[in-house]
Amino acid sequence: MSPDLWMLLAFAGLLISGVPVAFALGLGGAVGILAGLSPAMLATLGTNTYNGVAKYPLIAIPLFILTGLIFERAGVAARLVRFAQALIGPRHGGLAVVAVLVCMIMGGMSGSGPADAAAVAMVMLPSMTKAGYPKPFSATLIAASASTAILIPPSVALILYSIVVPGVDLRALFAAGLFPGLLAGAALLVPALLLSRRHRWEAPGGVERPALGESFRQALPALFAPVIILGGLRSGLFTPTEAAVVAVTYGALVGLLLTREMRWRDLWELLGEAAVISGVVLLIIALAGIFAWAGTMLGTFRHLAEWIVGLTDNGTLLLVLIMLAVLLAGMLLDAISIYLIMMPILIPVMQHFDWNPVWFGILLAMNIAIGQFTPPVAVNLMVTTEVAKIRLEQTVGWALLFVVAMAAALALVALFPAIALWLPGVLGYNV
Repeated sequence: MSPDLWMLLAFAGLLISGVPVAFALGLGGAVGILAGLSPAMLATLGTNTYNGVAKYPLIAIPLFILTGLIFERAGVAARLVRFAQALIGPRHGGLAVVAVLVCMIMGGMSGSGPADAAAVAMVMLPSMTKAGYPKPFSATLIAASASTAILIPPSVALILYSIVVPGVDLRALFAAGLFPGLLAGAALLVPALLLSRRHRWEAPGGVERPALGESFRQALPALFAPVIILGGLRSGLFTPTEAAVVAVTYGALVGLLLTREMRWRDLWELLGEAAVISGVVLLIIALAGIFAWAGTMLGTFRHLAEWIVGLTDNGTLLLVLIMLAVLLAGMLLDAISIYLIMMPILIPVMQHFDWNPVWFGILLAMNIAIGQFTPPVAVNLMVTTEVAKIRLEQTVGWALLFVVAMAAALALVALFPAIALWLPGVLGYNV
């Protein structure tokens, strides 16, 4: 049996047996080194582990994770909900619209779907349940809407994609993700509104409408966060990594001085929580360095890419097959793992068919977003069902409906690349 096959079988076997992804990647790479290279080459494990995380842009990941935690603790979600309710008003589907809008705005602060899902679910679920929405529907809608955080800048997944794929401008990726993210949110609103009106959830006039002026004043600090981050990037005032530092500082000032819902002790606790979450993410990235080095040295990724290209000469058909494969992976793995495992294989395929790397990155992100609320794993859905105190199985029907809606948005971006590429082109970024 070839060393390539030994490495892939070891990795797959470890995953199936329940070994965490990080260790499955590291041990799979070690098996590949032993089978195809030399036991003496195991001395490179430490170097490759270090090289996996010794990248300056990766600093942004823990900082944006911390940003999301700070804004969640600062009471930002509740203020955004009140402002959105004041804008939309009580009507059939009004709270559904509010949930989607707030998830998208929160995504512009943290770049993390699970964090947004938790923050919005805790605020929105009681109101939606009281208004007559079934808990499984509400939990699924919030989980699906929170998945847009992977597209709307700043996105942790897009940061990693810019590192894995050489020569891709992160600012261009951030700009390219904005309209597809808005399109995905709009696609989710269509079935949500139709169902709300059909089942007459949330009777008009049944919920008191907050005062628009006061709710806007309270939400203003939260609304400024995406403006500061994206405005600073566009103006060249700071780099994407420096933007993460600015976001943390701004979030801390909002929580400590403006909303006053966060204390210095809370900030210390959040630093610890962000360190734990970031440690898990960076451990995956570090041990994936072993897998990536072994796969490159053995030619595993090249062989797989050649096999994929040999399946068909039709680039469109192959793109559809890749999207289906990524969707299946998204149902089982997190975005970080998918990028680290699949991109070394897909980069040669992308180059062979001359696909735009920015556009292709957005398609992958949209696909992974769908996986975040598609069972059996569905990390966002796990968060919202836990908050709602319901079983994951109760949401399957609703989840499939929203999968179809977001898949339609994905198809539009695939058919019309300008949806993703127009904005970065206008802003003068390299696409």
